[in-house]
Amino acid sequence: MNSTIRILHLEDNENDSELVKELLHREGVDCELVCVDTRSEFIKALEQGTFDLIISDYTLPSFSGDFALALARERAPEIPYIFVSGTLGEEAAIESMKRGATDYVLKHRLERLVPAVRRALKETEERKRRRQAEEKLLQSEEQFRLIAENVYDLIAVLDLEGIRLYNSPSYKNILADPALLRGTDSFREIHPEDREKIKSIFFETVRTGIGQRAEFRFVTKDGSVRFIESQGSVIKDKNGKVARVIVVSRDVTERKKLEEQIMRAQRMESIGTLAGGVAHDLNNVLAPILMSLELLKRRFSDNQNKPLLDALETSVNRGASMVRQILTFARGVAGERMILQPKHLIEEMRKIADEIFPKSIHFQTDVAKNLWTVSGDATQLHQVLLNLCVNARDAMPQGGNLKISAENIELDENYARMNIDAKAGSYVVITVMDNGTGMPPDILDKIFEPFFTTKEVGKGTGLGLSTAHAIVKSHGGFINVYSEVGKGTKFKIYLPASDEAERQAVKEEPRELPMGHGEVVLVADDEIAIQEITKTTLENYGYRVITASDGTEAVASYVEHKAEVDIVITDMMMPYMDGPATIRALQKINPDIKILAVSGLVENQKITEITESKTVRFLQKPFTAEKLLVSLHEFLQG
Repeated sequence: MNSTIRILHLEDNENDSELVKELLHREGVDCELVCVDTRSEFIKALEQGTFDLIISDYTLPSFSGDFALALARERAPEIPYIFVSGTLGEEAAIESMKRGATDYVLKHRLERLVPAVRRALKETEERKRRRQAEEKLLQSEEQFRLIAENVYDLIAVLDLEGIRLYNSPSYKNILADPALLRGTDSFREIHPEDREKIKSIFFETVRTGIGQRAEFRFVTKDGSVRFIESQGSVIKDKNGKVARVIVVSRDVTERKKLEEQIMRAQRMESIGTLAGGVAHDLNNVLAPILMSLELLKRRFSDNQNKPLLDALETSVNRGASMVRQILTFARGVAGERMILQPKHLIEEMRKIADEIFPKSIHFQTDVAKNLWTVSGDATQLHQVLLNLCVNARDAMPQGGNLKISAENIELDENYARMNIDAKAGSYVVITVMDNGTGMPPDILDKIFEPFFTTKEVGKGTGLGLSTAHAIVKSHGGFINVYSEVGKGTKFKIYLPASDEAERQAVKEEPRELPMGHGEVVLVADDEIAIQEITKTTLENYGYRVITASDGTEAVASYVEHKAEVDIVITDMMMPYMDGPATIRALQKINPDIKILAVSGLVENQKITEITESKTVRFLQKPFTAEKLLVSLHEFLQG
């Protein structure tokens, strides 16, 4: 043995005790032997000493070996127990083994004792190592579980066929309860167009043991499509073979949308430059044709040639009109700008609709009182409204509701930082809304591109919406569009309000925003720009602000400043620990803490779950400073 072992020897015969001790030392067992012979000494030794082995006689003066074994198994179940006896029969020995004895040795065959001791100690050491390994594994699994349950990332453990063995709680937000996903095919929710690619990457990872990064689309439980970015890695068995695949994924839909906005803007700029050059050349081609037509009509005025010349003139004029649209789209051709009251444009549009739209379309208007004026070209803005209304009409072949509304709105830096096309300032918002056929996402992404149309050949040029987009942009505004198949479409046109005297004459007195009184607000948002503008806004209005870049920082900051913090504002989508997890953690610390949850996504289930608590309210992004301050004031006062 490499180290001294402590042996508790239960023996009433001193000679036998010395014999055992001498035998162990002679065979190289480095041990310390503590000998006892009464029940009370045995119990005391079990309670006070740390022993590696118990050697016990079977027949004792004051109590039996079976009773001693029962005491040992009750108070020190991990210590190996060997009977050494001259009276232990084979049947009794077998029974003692069933009750927990490790081994037995007959006194007339003491040569078996040392091997029995070595074997017992070796088995105990192996059990100890296994237990330590199991405890380490359980600890690792617990750490993995804690990480998986408190991060926004999607974590999945898959077998070698792609069957789910584990899914983190974050999967509940986009697919289903993780418990229901266990045992299912991990490829089934992947968009059909991406499925084979991801399968190929997965099985290549299984074959090589090298994880790969991939991007694909999930079809969620509500049928919507989310963009996912994932990284695979492998777990190998003791032989170095791949046993499991771990996939850590992140929902990057919002990032993709922003990238698409930027790419669309760049693409529109490039196409605009190209279209401008084409339109310029076409004008040079059409101008002499139009001038020649006037001469030809005078020279050939007979009935035989007139229809041909009229048809040619109509076609050329149509081409010239298309060129004007291209130029408007390409360069935002500026007409004569003047101070306009948008309600007059809307009223003109109502008159046109009453005259030429089918009676099956119910047209409504809703214009705010004291609507601000805008600086613009009346003809171009009228063209925008006309185009949107005609498209709405075409989307309702069986009739429906078409509504134009207008209102004043103030956009602040918060909103501007969340919308690539917006700038802080005063706007008039004109909304054109129908309940027609609507548009799917893949169509919605392309509607402002020139020459893109879903209409039949000959019924649309594909320039209407691209021209409308260019006109609004040339006026310093922007357009947002919302649509759902079968439920209709809503266009929101944001036009900068005029700073002229006409606007000031009708502008309502600005609402006095509520001030804070030194209340401490903890703001958690992983977007630094939003975090900073929110902090600046609140501090300018009398609040004190503590900031955090994710949920874990927010919880740590709250623990540190618990006595000071009056309310928490947290984003719903953050790395490491998302909004819902942060809210749950804060509520465990203080069930009464007031929390204002903010998000650009309105997911009914998630919002319903968090707002069931009376101490949690929801504010949708992007929000203005007025909306933030009023919501905060009302919540704190409520």
